[in-house]
Amino acid sequence: MTTLLFASNNEHKAKEIQAAIGNKVIISTLKQAGIQIDIPEPYDSLEANALEKVRVIYTLTGKNCMAEDTGLEVAYLKGEPGVKSARYAGVDKSFDRNNEKLLLELGATTHRGARFRTIMSLLINKKEYTFEGICEGHIGLAPQGHNGFGYDCLFIPAQSKKTFAEMTIAEKSQFSHRRKACDKLVLFLQYGVY
Repeated sequence: MTTLLFASNNEHKAKEIQAAIGNKVIISTLKQAGIQIDIPEPYDSLEANALEKVRVIYTLTGKNCMAEDTGLEVAYLKGEPGVKSARYAGVDKSFDRNNEKLLLELGATTHRGARFRTIMSLLINKKEYTFEGICEGHIGLAPQGHNGFGYDCLFIPAQSKKTFAEMTIAEKSQFSHRRKACDKLVLFLQYGVY
């Protein structure tokens, strides 16, 4: 059984990723490892930020680790908030303020197509790998639901009438960008040469 240190302080993401991976890989959080660090996301791409996170944690611990960076890309806003999704309305990472700003920027437009894109990074045996997961959908007119986090209350995946925040973790996993990236990571760990 492979154990990976998850280079994030976001407990919501850790739970979602563990649910997506199931019992194939054990995810250990920074909190469980006794590491208190806020890893910066200084780059203009999800890939670079995801790799930065695993490099920082690997340098600190020497342990095999994984990380992810996710962006909500809204077509009408030319891909915004994208890599700046967590800090869209300011550096305090307020989910409510980010959602308010997104709705304000979209206004009354009917062009609300969007996608979540996740880059999962893996640093194992001193080698780096990345895996991408994408979920297409659109932005609702108002927040709906109380599950999840971030933009989940606004994002409605294609082939669904519910926002992510109206779904259970199992329901969300059927559509999830993180699940798609996790599936690729697990397949790699099962069959890849590293």
